[in-house]
Amino acid sequence: MEIAKLGEFGLINHLTKDIKPENETTKYGIGDDCAVLNYGDKETLVTSDMLMEGVHFDRTYIDMQHLGYKAAMVNISDIFAMNGTPRQMIVNIALSKSFTVEDIEMFYAGLRMACEKWKVDIVGGDTTSSYTGMAISITCIGEGEKDNIVYRNGAKDTDLICVSGDLGAAYMGLQLLEREKSVYYQQVDEARKRNDRKALEELSHFQPEFAGKEYLLQRQLKPEARGDILDKLKAFNIRPTAMIDISDGLSSEIMHICKQSECGCRIYEKNLPIDYQTAVMAEEMNMNVTTCAMNGGEDYELLFTVPIGDYAKIEDMEDVRIIGHITKKELGMMLITRDNSEFELKAQGWNPLA
Repeated sequence: MEIAKLGEFGLINHLTKDIKPENETTKYGIGDDCAVLNYGDKETLVTSDMLMEGVHFDRTYIDMQHLGYKAAMVNISDIFAMNGTPRQMIVNIALSKSFTVEDIEMFYAGLRMACEKWKVDIVGGDTTSSYTGMAISITCIGEGEKDNIVYRNGAKDTDLICVSGDLGAAYMGLQLLEREKSVYYQQVDEARKRNDRKALEELSHFQPEFAGKEYLLQRQLKPEARGDILDKLKAFNIRPTAMIDISDGLSSEIMHICKQSECGCRIYEKNLPIDYQTAVMAEEMNMNVTTCAMNGGEDYELLFTVPIGDYAKIEDMEDVRIIGHITKKELGMMLITRDNSEFELKAQGWNPLA
């Protein structure tokens, strides 16, 4: 069977279905945003992510400082998704000969900026060579009180489904960057075919069309882990029953919660938080904005469930939207459109193995 057909989580499940923890200190292994370990009074949270050039990032349109910042934030986000506090980070990078010392200085400047924002210590790592560009592997270590750790498997029937921020902007930012990259290389190819040196010289100063779309670029190139939402939940005395961060798309993430919690859900299209720039860009590119919001990915917002009794508190919380509710498993996982039609949710988000 082809790996791409299984998808990332299908492959993980296939490879790890028979792995059983043997150490008492391993409280929760594969299957959530972090592993949970116990070495004392608090639980230790550990997460790891790889970013591969040409798969996860393109240096045509992301500079090294933004790349470092993003690489750190996507790991920090996993700790927050467990209702934990990030503490340390280990950074491993593989580099081809095309990189300079100055390039890596800028990468670390971005890393440090993200870590300083959340008081995370960079405590080690490894460097090696690469024949295929750049590879980044980061491990983030955090902690949390045993009774406060939030897993994906705690959602219950009638729980409210909530999401922070807005959805789809990062994906539309990526589409914008890819469009301008395509325009640039198309013009370069045409100039080379004509052997037009003047045009090639002018293209060395090529300026993409980004006016009015700055928010979309920020969401794609400089994502922010939502530790501030955890502070708000704590202030309102709300403990989520299940939580995950949105890396692969809202549809995929709510399906993870439902499958691990053995429940169904109803997501209401009319309640999806979508920024104005996202809607305008989707229309400009002839794309369905709901599809972008449900499946785009890289939002790094928090998707979580809370008991229905917390409705009034959540309603008053800034930058959090109730988008649906949990149901019994037999009712399935559904999107309710604006005309009240029901469509089964499908995991159409980011698949790095495709």
